[in-house]
Amino acid sequence: MIVAATQFAPVAGDVAANVETMAALVRAAGAEGARVVVFAELSLTGYEPSLIRDTPELVLAEDDPRLEPLREACRAVSAAAVVNGPVAGPGSRPGITSLVIGPDGALLARYDKRHLYGVEAEVFAPGAVDGRFALDGVRFALATCYDNRFPELAERAAADGCAVYLASSVLGADNDSFTAVYPVRARDFGLYVVLGNVLGANEDGEGAGLAGAWGPDGERLADAGPDAPGFVLAEVG
Repeated sequence: MIVAATQFAPVAGDVAANVETMAALVRAAGAEGARVVVFAELSLTGYEPSLIRDTPELVLAEDDPRLEPLREACRAVSAAAVVNGPVAGPGSRPGITSLVIGPDGALLARYDKRHLYGVEAEVFAPGAVDGRFALDGVRFALATCYDNRFPELAERAAADGCAVYLASSVLGADNDSFTAVYPVRARDFGLYVVLGNVLGANEDGEGAGLAGAWGPDGERLADAGPDAPGFVLAEVG
């Protein structure tokens, strides 16, 4: 199983532009053999909680037609994509939601970030259940940024038979998660950890890139570096 970890600089509030970029990355990664492509937190809109709060039209539906280019890309290369954005739920606030679009373009799973951070709690609703999906016999767990500070998520993933833990995040260069969180979760629970991160300015600061993957021994398997948009591939499972 080959997984692609992506990084790019989302355009704040421009869903169409970000979908176009993400669809192109899915097609490129799928052409190189990726079966799953992982994107950063709020990559559909940019990490802009205040803008999302003030712009209701940025909230998407699970079956939103604006996501059709991503569905088409998944079908074209037979890959799944983990795309994250503000998605309407049962209440008045959206979730910070990972939608897993399957290789057939259908919705394979939904995960709403469980642990909200800072201003997020004023804009979004927290999720209440863990995120899971399976593809080609490999079981995956989903987590989003601040979620990863809570080791019980990874512990439950391992206990639930997951081999791969997919982390959609927004991290700056000064964030210690690259050394103190992701490799530790991998090593402590015997998981492959795959990180999608951002580049460019956002409401939280400046994205550091460094998307990639860690093996169950905690060692780096792939690193996209701090500057260039694109993806890296890692063999997992």
